[in-house]
Amino acid sequence: MRSPFVALGVIALLAGCAVQPPAVLPPPAAPVPQGQGVAFTRVDFSQIPGWSTDNLAAALPPFIGDCDTLAGHPNTELGGAGLAAALGGLAAPWRLACGEARVVPPGDANAARAFFEHTFDAYLVSQNGAAAGLFTGYFEPEFEGSLHREGPYQTPILRRPPGLREGQVLPDRAAIERGALASQHLDLLWLKSPIDAFFLSVEGAGRIRLPDGSVVRVTYDGQNGHPYVPIGRVLVDRGAMTMRQVTMQSIRRWLENHPAQAQGVMDQDPSYVFFRIEHGSTNIGPPGALGTPLSPDRSLAVDKAFLPLSAPVFVVTTDPVTRQPIERLMVAQDLGGAIKGAVRGDIFFGWGKAAEERAGMMREQGQAYVLLPKGPPLASSR
Repeated sequence: MRSPFVALGVIALLAGCAVQPPAVLPPPAAPVPQGQGVAFTRVDFSQIPGWSTDNLAAALPPFIGDCDTLAGHPNTELGGAGLAAALGGLAAPWRLACGEARVVPPGDANAARAFFEHTFDAYLVSQNGAAAGLFTGYFEPEFEGSLHREGPYQTPILRRPPGLREGQVLPDRAAIERGALASQHLDLLWLKSPIDAFFLSVEGAGRIRLPDGSVVRVTYDGQNGHPYVPIGRVLVDRGAMTMRQVTMQSIRRWLENHPAQAQGVMDQDPSYVFFRIEHGSTNIGPPGALGTPLSPDRSLAVDKAFLPLSAPVFVVTTDPVTRQPIERLMVAQDLGGAIKGAVRGDIFFGWGKAAEERAGMMREQGQAYVLLPKGPPLASSR
């Protein structure tokens, strides 16, 4: 499971900025207000930009993966607000859709489109009158490490302390890194630098390449109970860079170029994440909030206070590298501490250098259309 406390969106996590999205006119239908300023406006699929051109078959495997995870657990709470909670807040309402998804021929884009249009209704999501919000990106980083303290590998990452309870407050990051928990012998792996360990904590999961060339995956397994403080904002407040200059890459460069100050800056974030080794193939993505492997460009982290996990969400935004539109059906499979709000998403870009570049630069405005199982007529905004 990805961290529910540690931010997943690289830019929002590190910059911590509040973006005020411009107003976007919704389709001509009355929204259904749901409290907390969120509204769901029923739209026809033809009104969704890019719906007719996206390869919707690529969104079926992650959706079916969540179905398989939830099978036999109808009372699992998936989240959501108002209409989204009523139609998809529990696993049970997804059972019919899951059954129909499994018989769609793999790779058949037309059959996938027919399935989604037949099984779901689409809703434009808005909050406080705005249908535009912030979309960031995250990826699975890879670092060099060792199972033993040796040579250049001197920075430990720690396993979960025995008996740690959710919400329990332990020493802060600075104290832990200076040995506050050393008597518990929690060392899991050793990395080359504290900066690597810090960014691993930010992402909440990663791949560790061992000296023999093999790779192990580590995933989130708890947190010390302190709130996350974005160090990008710390650097802006200190005048080290402007908010416009903040990216994952620029923050890392600053830390590497200012070794005498780097540890003090990282110490400003008191949050500390514990990890476990995730056994299994490293040819697939890390597990999301429900344990399903994440799919590059098709998995989305959301705020489950507004949108339910497992819900298909059509995202309309912009690629930060190519500046081409991203118009793609994704699946709400993950969570993140910085992912707050109804129109707020964090796109999983995968792993490797290309994914790192896109995730590090991604900070774009966009829209979200959530697909919910068809409900009774009164649930519709028409």
